[in-house]
Order: sequence, then structure tokens, then C-alpha cells
Amino acid sequence: MHSNPAFRQQSTDDNLAFARQRGFGQLALNGDTGPLISHVPFILSDDGTALDLHLARPNPILRLLATPHPAVIAVSGPDGYVSPDWYGMDDQVPTWNYIAVHLRGILELAASDSLAAHLDQLSARFEGELAAKTPWTSAKMSPGTMDRMMRAIVPCRMVVTGVQGTWKLGQNKPVAARLAAARHLAASPIGAGQQALAALMARDPD
Repeated sequence: MHSNPAFRQQSTDDNLAFARQRGFGQLALNGDTGPLISHVPFILSDDGTALDLHLARPNPILRLLATPHPAVIAVSGPDGYVSPDWYGMDDQVPTWNYIAVHLRGILELAASDSLAAHLDQLSARFEGELAAKTPWTSAKMSPGTMDRMMRAIVPCRMVVTGVQGTWKLGQNKPVAARLAAARHLAASPIGAGQQALAALMARDPD
């Protein structure tokens, strides 16, 4: 997380809401030979105390979960390069604005009979955001196919013990400079989700 406190003013509820809405992150654990990372969709509980995910059975992370293991999920939001020329101020330097939330906790294997409900909840969560289509459900699968495919994945649960967020939106700059940078960033080709990031930069940080 960024060390500047200006970028860490969002509440725990804000950080959890962002992570819950995004629903996708980079799961990292320390393995015997170094860090292990997997990119996973997840469901975060309403109270933010636990999240559910699944891993492919060959994933080496699963070998660590004979006992519960410390883990972190990094959830990334929009990001973009900021040119110093955009501020309209002298003596500025290039930077990168972004949003990121880290969820720390203890990862463990979940009960095998929880997998079907987890997958149904996960698909309903994202299918519900798609317009102009009937949501996909597992009931559309041919008999026996879903059960066969589920044998290739393993359900896991992480008990969340810590939440940290960085919302680097130019809060350390004068308002006029921040708004000017936001206007340029909205049209920039460098980054991901630049327009969404620019909109957040243009909001009153209070």
C-alpha cells in the first residue's frame, strides 16, 4: 500500500464495497520456493469477514492448504499514467494513479459440498449485471456434466483479518491541478479504465 496517508483515507466499508463489486483479484501465498499467485473471481460476504473462491485441482496453492495458510488478495481498479504537463504547474514529475484494495486473511479448504452453491452464487452475481439476456444458470447444463466438471476444482474460503486500500487520485495536488489532470487522463490511451479513474479524480475527495 502507498505510504502517503492522503491516498489512504477511504473507510474500511468503502474498500470492502470496492472489492465486493470488483469480485476479481490476485491471490498470493508464500510457498516453499517463493510466492504463489492465482487470479481468481470471488464472493465477499456482506459483512466483509470472509470470501469464497475456488481453484483448479492442480493449482500448487492447494498443496499448502493441508492446514490454514496466511494469504492476501489484491483487488485492482482503474489505473492510468499521469503526465506532469497536465497539472499546469511547474516542477512536477510523472506518476501513476490507481485504486487497489488488499484483503488479508487465512485461506483454508472449504467443505466439498459447498462448491455447487458457491458456483451458483458466483455466476448469479455476474450474470445479473449483463443486460438483455436471460441469466445463465447451472440448470442449463446436461445431466451429469456439471458434477463432472466440478471434480476439477476445489472450494476455498478466506477469513478476512485485514483490509487496506490505496485510492491514488491526486488528492495531494491543488484542486485545479487535479481536475486538469483528470480531464487529460479521460482521453489518455495509457492505463486501464482511465475514464472511470478520471471521474473519481474529478469528485470532491471529501
